Amino acid sequence: METTSKASKFLKSKLFTLLILLAVIVIFFWAFSPNHSFLKPSNIKNILNSMVLYTLFAVAEGMLIIFGEIDLSPGYVGTAAGVLMAALLAGTGIPWFIVLILCLLLGIAFGIANALLINELGFQGFIATLATGSFIARGLAYIMVGGKTINIKDEAIVWIGTGKIGDFIPFTIIISLVAILIYGIILAKTKFGRSIYLCGGNKQAARLAGLNPRKLSYILFANSGALGALAGILYAGRLKVGNLNGTNTYAFPAITAAILGGISFGGGSGGMLGCFLGLVIMNGFNNGLTVLGVTPYWQNVASGVLLLFALTLDYIGTRNATKVKKAPKSIGA
Repeated sequence: METTSKASKFLKSKLFTLLILLAVIVIFFWAFSPNHSFLKPSNIKNILNSMVLYTLFAVAEGMLIIFGEIDLSPGYVGTAAGVLMAALLAGTGIPWFIVLILCLLLGIAFGIANALLINELGFQGFIATLATGSFIARGLAYIMVGGKTINIKDEAIVWIGTGKIGDFIPFTIIISLVAILIYGIILAKTKFGRSIYLCGGNKQAARLAGLNPRKLSYILFANSGALGALAGILYAGRLKVGNLNGTNTYAFPAITAAILGGISFGGGSGGMLGCFLGLVIMNGFNNGLTVLGVTPYWQNVASGVLLLFALTLDYIGTRNATKVKKAPKSIGA
């Protein structure tokens, strides 16, 4: 009976829905792609490689959304970190590993600034992070390079961005998969992870239970800034340049993937496995359209449709959960 109950629960879960959606996408593009190239190892590698930066942003955003907050700045912070790295490597003679630490510290500083604005000054997360990202981080990046592109020639940084394990698997893919695994374990298996869920479900109740949502907020925003900076570092290393476009546009699709993967905008639910499936679905879908020769403009439309689908699933799931909570218990229950 217990096994049957677990199976029934799984069949009703968002995770099962995601697996079905992924299976449909894979079968469709495998069937219609030229020479069934969609499932060739080289194309699967391309999908995973295209996910790398989105994965780091999605992990950062996923943690915060589960907590009940959102951060719109990490894409711009990543650009600023990439530009700072290029500028320091080109003109200071500072060792590359010190430069990496400084860039990560820049991201952490932006995360702490976001938490400060929200917790101490009462700003809404949406407004605070949009201001620090699209104005301050973006402006700082422009100041550092004066609107120019700086080439990166440091071999260690270039290898981090473009190096391969066994001459096939990009090193950046390993980084992204390790990030998903580590943060998934943190959420599912640690007291810290349980605290994030409790705060996301009800911060007032979490305070009464002895938790400190404000402290968690600082940690999670700092983490978001650090992961944004890391994504910017990998992006700049991959392209071998620091420029003003950078990772500016990466955060929003990452939020879409997190929501598609079952992380609720209402907070308190979701996980990294669903987030990973959301990333695979989005990037696999876009890759499949490319393989079929669909123009990037239609890919943007398709991504918007996926976002609406994700929000609809989130709304339905939240509404059903609310109905269950409000339903009167039967006599003798």
